[in-house]
Amino acid sequence: MDQMITHFDLRETPLRQVNAALHAPNMFGEFVIHNPAGVHNIAVGLDAPVKVTIEGHVGYYAAGMNQRAEVSIVGNAGTGVAENMMSGTVWVNGDASQSAGATAHGGLLVIEGNAAARCGISMKGVDIVVGGDVGHMSAFMAQAGRLVVRGDAGEALGDSLYEARIYVRGDIASLGADCVAKQMNDEHHAELAHLLKVAGFDEDHTADYTRYGSVRSLYHFHVDNASVY
Repeated sequence: MDQMITHFDLRETPLRQVNAALHAPNMFGEFVIHNPAGVHNIAVGLDAPVKVTIEGHVGYYAAGMNQRAEVSIVGNAGTGVAENMMSGTVWVNGDASQSAGATAHGGLLVIEGNAAARCGISMKGVDIVVGGDVGHMSAFMAQAGRLVVRGDAGEALGDSLYEARIYVRGDIASLGADCVAKQMNDEHHAELAHLLKVAGFDEDHTADYTRYGSVRSLYHFHVDNASVY
């Protein structure tokens, strides 16, 4: 028996009512939200194994704090998409504005297009795959997780990086403090191949990517490094 799909039209139903419905106890099933028209805070705080498709562009903080849900945005996303997500999947079919995946602890964020500045800022375990370019200060203070960039990266990539891993196929404007290119071992090729596959980019060759990580010189304050902080 086919699973029933629940439809919401934001031209007819207020966003607060839609979000409340998605937070109902014992949620399950599939939902489609029509005509978002760039609204902010759509499908935030989900904590159920549901599938939510948003048919159109969204504003700030879409799918923020996501847990367990599979959220697909058929359009572009504003600032902070998937901010602080814990698990599940958030998939953006278009471009994303700044701070995509900021502070996210887990799950998978896929952006098929480009991501603006500070993509993955302070990420804490999330996997982020960007089909295009990322802007400046991406992965700033990234603590854990993996950021994959199929295009180019802006200035100060990985500034003040901790243990997150960054893979970039294109060119980099500049690396941030404490971020350097590192060797790609078998482990890294396998890890990258898996991420590209789950994001739908499995035609890429992992040998075309460079891995970046932390020098670990800024973990603890030292007066000799004062000018770098």
